Amino acid sequence: MNHPHESAAPALRRLLDLLVSGAATEDFADVLADARRHGAPAAVLAEIDDATWQALRVHRTLRQHRRREAELTALFDTAGDLAASRELDTVLQAIVRRARMLLGTDTAYLTLPDEAAGDTYMRVTDGSVSVLFQTLRLSLGDGLGGLVAQTARPYATPDYRTDERFHHTGTIDAGVLDEGLVAIIGVPLLLGGQVIGVLFAADRSPRAFSPDEVALLCTLAAHAAIALDTAKSLADTRAALAELNAANELVRAHSAAVQRAEQAHDRLTDLVLRGAEVPDVAAAVAALLDGDIAVLDAEGEPLAGRSAPAAELAGAVTASRTEGRSVRHGELWVCAVLAGHDTLGTLVLRGRPDLDDADRRLFERAGVVTALLLLLRRSVAETENRVRGELLTDLLSAPDRDPAGLTARGRRLGVDLARPHLVLVAEPAEPDGPAGPDRGRLAGAARRYLFGSRGVSAEHGEAVVLLVPVEAGAADDPEETARQAAERLARLAGFPVTVGAGRPSAGPAALATSYAEGLRCVRALRVLGRAGEGAAARSLGFLGVLLGDGHDVDGFVGATLGPLLAYDARRGTELVRTLRAYFDCGGSLTRAKDELHVHVNTVVQRLDRVEALLGRDWNHPERSLELQLALRLQLLAGG
Repeated sequence: MNHPHESAAPALRRLLDLLVSGAATEDFADVLADARRHGAPAAVLAEIDDATWQALRVHRTLRQHRRREAELTALFDTAGDLAASRELDTVLQAIVRRARMLLGTDTAYLTLPDEAAGDTYMRVTDGSVSVLFQTLRLSLGDGLGGLVAQTARPYATPDYRTDERFHHTGTIDAGVLDEGLVAIIGVPLLLGGQVIGVLFAADRSPRAFSPDEVALLCTLAAHAAIALDTAKSLADTRAALAELNAANELVRAHSAAVQRAEQAHDRLTDLVLRGAEVPDVAAAVAALLDGDIAVLDAEGEPLAGRSAPAAELAGAVTASRTEGRSVRHGELWVCAVLAGHDTLGTLVLRGRPDLDDADRRLFERAGVVTALLLLLRRSVAETENRVRGELLTDLLSAPDRDPAGLTARGRRLGVDLARPHLVLVAEPAEPDGPAGPDRGRLAGAARRYLFGSRGVSAEHGEAVVLLVPVEAGAADDPEETARQAAERLARLAGFPVTVGAGRPSAGPAALATSYAEGLRCVRALRVLGRAGEGAAARSLGFLGVLLGDGHDVDGFVGATLGPLLAYDARRGTELVRTLRAYFDCGGSLTRAKDELHVHVNTVVQRLDRVEALLGRDWNHPERSLELQLALRLQLLAGG
């Protein structure tokens, strides 16, 4: 029977077990050593040595296969990551981590170029512990990475600190030292022959990198390059899609704006064609723009909506007229309503401080439509005023010829002469003759003054006559109406205008009389040095009574003696009688007390009360004259 060590079979079985278990290389040498120690024959030792050498070859081949399998698995996983279109940061992090795992290094990292700064920066790191290293930046040609980026070739060094092939800088060396790196390998990320980054693996101890490791890292770098290119393509695609979407939105918005503008134009045009008034157009524009619209005439007077201070808008109106566009004025938008170089009015928009281009164009289009409407209305008004003016001329020239015919004719023209009207007589403050240019300009100003109302104007004699309907709250105060008419006609005509108002009257004859009263009032204003003002007969005191043919005696007496009459009626005193006696006695207190049969102190006390009621100027010549005339008229009237 053979000794166990006289046969190689047990050793061969042990070698097979080591191969199956994946034992370390050193364990295979122990089999031959054990056989020698137990005195195995030389032939057996030779057979075991040969078998050990073959087992080591198989072991090395299996190890290479396992390594290659791990590499292929990592590459397949990386390819899967790319195919799944994961986020770029996640893919790059996975590539760097796999590079570190497959090469068995302490750290791995990837740098990318910064085109704005002209250098490269750390994009991803794995296994790094140094903040200084993680924020390191490399210029082209500096260090191992700079050389890889410059030459587009891989470089490896077993000890970077002592390798003179690379251009060392203080910043790079400080970062490498802080991280504790010694052996470094770097390969380029190539795309179309251009280096777009560098992939590194590094150890903290000296190490020589094999060609297989360089090739493996190059393969991973190729995947990283694909990931970067894919990310760039996706970013470009997303940007293009975003631009396309933005363009589509812009086209849709523009189309919607055009359609809205067309609808708005059709709506506004339809309003004009149907004979709508300015307030109707203003309401339609307000609804379209979701704001408040005010329409002002050329003088800033409101035609529709809330009024706005004309003085505050003057600059904005001028700017809008100059630019031919609407302009922003604080929280308001202002658009001049133009017909050529003629300013017909102004549109004012409230409630829309931020107006986009489409709505701004709509606002400006409303200004054009409003100008068209005002021109149409002005043309119609001028035509109507011309026909009505002929009626007014006939009425003033021969009111008694055919009163019923004049009234019927007026009714057909929309002028109801049977209703109360106020007659205003207007003349240039400095007339330049019956046919002078001032009266023609004043006639045009009168038409614009009456624009939008049912009033009538006509040139008659040397003056321009305005017939204004008396309505609740309008033209029912001759004095105030004359004053306002003088001011506005002066603005419209461009020179001072004198306006006299007769009393409100109805019927051809009464209106002709009111005209004569207004004409005399104008002449009285001129004589009194008050040219350029507006007044009614009653405001001229006793002159008004004279000019008014005695029509307003009671009004004059009441305006002059009213406080005294009211006091006597309330207290039972005799202030009016005392004042009459005082004037009749030539201002003598002694004669007055005899006339009244009272003590002189009583006369003094009563006159003090008169002064308290009428004012301290009651005894001045002009006021005294009016008081005496009022007292005389009251006495004649039986007061």
